[in-house]
Amino acid sequence: MTKSKYLIPLVFIGIFFFSIGFAMGINSFLMPVLKNSMNMSGAASSLLLAATFVPFLLFGIPATKCIQAIGYKRTMALSFVIFAIAFGLFIVAAAGESLVWFLIASFVSGVANTVLQASVNPYVTILGPLDSAAARISVMGICNKLAWPATTLFITLVIGKTISQIQMVDLYLPFGIIIGIFLALGVAALLAPLPEVKAQGEDDSSEEASSACAYAEGKTSILQFPHLLLGCVALFLYVGVETISLATANDYAKAIHLMGDNYGFIPSIGMVVGYIVGATCIPKYLKQATAMRICAIIAILGSIAVAVIPNPEVSVYCIFFMALGCSLMWPALWPLAMADLGKFTKAGSSLLTMAMAGGAVMPWVQGLCVDHWSYQASYWVCVPCFIFIFYFGMWGYKIRK
Repeated sequence: MTKSKYLIPLVFIGIFFFSIGFAMGINSFLMPVLKNSMNMSGAASSLLLAATFVPFLLFGIPATKCIQAIGYKRTMALSFVIFAIAFGLFIVAAAGESLVWFLIASFVSGVANTVLQASVNPYVTILGPLDSAAARISVMGICNKLAWPATTLFITLVIGKTISQIQMVDLYLPFGIIIGIFLALGVAALLAPLPEVKAQGEDDSSEEASSACAYAEGKTSILQFPHLLLGCVALFLYVGVETISLATANDYAKAIHLMGDNYGFIPSIGMVVGYIVGATCIPKYLKQATAMRICAIIAILGSIAVAVIPNPEVSVYCIFFMALGCSLMWPALWPLAMADLGKFTKAGSSLLTMAMAGGAVMPWVQGLCVDHWSYQASYWVCVPCFIFIFYFGMWGYKIRK
């Protein structure tokens, strides 16, 4: 497909990526709100993130089966309906001031996120040439990451209060507006000019499938692709540390008694800067694997800086470098892990989608560290994760070769 043909589809997919970031930004907004209103511990508030990401593990394969049954467009539309239901449940949770209902709402939101991620990520990857997939995903990432802090900004503007002043009753109006927005996006997904696409060699009924993807020929199981399995581990760790980078900036700022509510822009700006570099430099000046290695090194140094700099007011701004490092990991991971899967492409996408459950584990681990040590020291948990991602970008993805 030529660039002119996939430009319009990418515009719509960019809007959908923004909606993913907006929904995920709810966690970053709710964590300090619930801690203030319900006197929750760091580990307890991080359960919201866990409830959002557990569905990736449970619904990764069903989401892919859904794509096979009804196609990409209808699957995307279905995800927005589920998002609308989730925000209805958030209103129920706010009305009852119930942690259980907040967790249920976050879980349903995670189901919606799983269904949407399972469709938009492989769609963008195979919409054009594989060697430029990271550039396309980088553009989508800009849309996604700008939405994370936009959630807090939107809700505080609608309510007219700061995070520390917000009460549960204040959440009814903004969540009601969000329900309407997601239902409108569902209609937009159905009407959008999104062609159904397939990866090279994915159609195993084609006589040319074997020649299109020789590496997948003769394979009988998705478990026979070691580069994919290592990619799943890398993605599991990546989603965890990226979530820590994006979702904890406001909470960390509150923990060290900084004024203001918009520290979520610090990691978002870092992500966007990295995505701009990826969109302009990959693959012309920078290979996808090289970008991953560089970003892993930046993220390792950034997370160490957050954990050790003695001045907390400076430390919080070092989250920028963690996020900058995270930026091109996601765009590079997907195409590197999905390369040469052929007829197993959708199955590989299922495993990668399930690997996003790392977003449930690592923030919870960090929350435990916050409770037992300090918020600043808790960022040490990110360092070994970034080291493994560096390994994948250096050697892991090459194993099939």
